Amino acid sequence: MKCPFCGNEEQKVIDSRETEDSIRRRRECLKCEKRFTTYERIENVEIIVIKKDGRREMFDRNKIKAGMLKACEKRSISIEVVDKAVDDIEKEIRRQEGTEIEATKIGEMIMKKLKGMDKVAYIRFASVYREFEDISSFEQELKKLKK
Repeated sequence: MKCPFCGNEEQKVIDSRETEDSIRRRRECLKCEKRFTTYERIENVEIIVIKKDGRREMFDRNKIKAGMLKACEKRSISIEVVDKAVDDIEKEIRRQEGTEIEATKIGEMIMKKLKGMDKVAYIRFASVYREFEDISSFEQELKKLKK
């Protein structure tokens, strides 16, 4: 990296702070002693989600959040807890090898998080995700939850 003032390649980092999507560094040139700020951003590889019907679409964390918020509606779960769960799920997805993931795997990750957060939210999500067609399907899921 070169100093924007004199072109020197030697600087020292005075301060470093993480922001939501980057790292902000305050630098000082060792030659001219002027200070400047740089930002480092992580370049995320785009993840493709393979839907149940075979369609492919870009990964969108907002869909995970919307589904979880809907399941947690009228429950005493803070938005911060949901945001943390969404962050954890996204990190897990990005850690996997490859650039494609099946929607069913994402659904299972969401259900696992919801199960640990709130049993009612879990059942709400599972009823839509697993497409319960009758009461017996619902009862079977409740029995699994009681174990």
